[in-house]
Amino acid sequence: MTDLTKLTAVEIAGLVASGETSAVEVTQAHLDRIGAVDDRVHAFLHVDTEGALAAARAVDERRAAGEELGPLAGVPVAVKDVLTTKGVPTTVGSKILEGWRPPYDSTIVERLRDAGTVMLGKTNMDEFAMGSSTEYSAYGPTRNPWDLERIPGGSGGGSAAALAAYEAPLSIGSDTGGSIRQPGAVTGTVGAKPTYGGTSRYGLVAFSSSLDTPGPCARTVLDAALLHQVIGGHDPRDSTSIPAQVPDVVAAARRGATGDLTGVKLGVVTEFTGEGAEPGVMAAFRDAAEALAKLGAEIVEVSCPNFKYALPAYYLIAPSECSSNLARFDGVRFGLRVGDDGNRSLEEVMSLTREAGFGPEVKRRIMLGTYALSSGYYDAYYGQAQKVRTLITRDFTSAFEQVDALISPTTPFVAFPIGSRTADPYQMYLADLFTIPTNLYGGPAISVPCGLSDGLPVGFQIMAPTMADDRMYRVAAALENAVGTLTPPAL
Repeated sequence: MTDLTKLTAVEIAGLVASGETSAVEVTQAHLDRIGAVDDRVHAFLHVDTEGALAAARAVDERRAAGEELGPLAGVPVAVKDVLTTKGVPTTVGSKILEGWRPPYDSTIVERLRDAGTVMLGKTNMDEFAMGSSTEYSAYGPTRNPWDLERIPGGSGGGSAAALAAYEAPLSIGSDTGGSIRQPGAVTGTVGAKPTYGGTSRYGLVAFSSSLDTPGPCARTVLDAALLHQVIGGHDPRDSTSIPAQVPDVVAAARRGATGDLTGVKLGVVTEFTGEGAEPGVMAAFRDAAEALAKLGAEIVEVSCPNFKYALPAYYLIAPSECSSNLARFDGVRFGLRVGDDGNRSLEEVMSLTREAGFGPEVKRRIMLGTYALSSGYYDAYYGQAQKVRTLITRDFTSAFEQVDALISPTTPFVAFPIGSRTADPYQMYLADLFTIPTNLYGGPAISVPCGLSDGLPVGFQIMAPTMADDRMYRVAAALENAVGTLTPPAL
């Protein structure tokens, strides 16, 4: 019998729609796989066995009744624990929300349910999405299925690891500075950051409101495009949601898979090809760029001089917004409450709660952001960072007047050993060096596997103009067709 966990989402949906297998069988196969390997991978924080099987039975009943099923009906999906799920724990990887069961679904989860996908559970993540390795989860690190002693990327390492470990064919992540693309790169999977505002943030626990973007993760580009189409689109409950249709990313992925990129002009970001990246990563990137050229794409160099300021600008803007957003976690309204013995003031209870509930990286960013927003420093730090953000946006605008899309490695290095960088936050922050500019700009970007370096996956990043998400899917599918997908070693 075919191993259902090794199939793509497209293949699973086809089998369910034809009746060759049932959604319950597919779901049970993935639940069994989670039971067999997740004690080693730790991709999941919560597995909703009962809810998943109930959702699968509903799909089978609809098919039996003759209803037309959607393109992803019956396909299991794992959801990053940053999105609220009604009645299912949402912890954001933090002790301060341990055991919290939201009374409502996020828009992304609503749309997943409406599409007939089967939610398996919630995946591990760096606390409040602050991190680049999923080592900052309050519930322990997730491990990379390619090498269990290495990180799976962050902050959405659980969502990426679940794919690479064949625990789920699809997953949802969120990308603030690269937290979908970077885990995709180091686990050999596909991760797409949509245009900011192209997917709803309603029900997404906020880290940095002007940057946070939920998006699809998959093992193939077409699967990611199908998931993108399900979750994308305008949401009146999100004030930053773009009132426009999602570009036809599925058609673009199918077109790219034909392997013809004639007329497509791609720009190699000059600032991302110098020092800072491992030689093996750059070699795999150059080979992939040559493969795209053989498919008809014109490859040119494009300079984006202000990209070198993206990292410091990001680490002022994101912590500043984090400082504001996380002020609500005070031990009064919901979540953890420490020290309320009747003898302490409200301020003492709040202080004790936040001390016990937040981990070191969250505290570090709250303090940095609070300082940057404080009187006398706002203009010097936060204000200046926003000016740099404008310069980076101008670089993107200028570049897209010359080319259809920009390309670069996704990360400067392959997955590093667990524990090797936690003592030096700056070295950890460098993991997102190539992904952060796109978040500051707001455009879409995707990471697709392009080869191996020292036996570990390398990611290839494609960046497109705002609301031109279809362009990145076309190029990504063409590259995938040319170089193939990656298969991790058996667990």
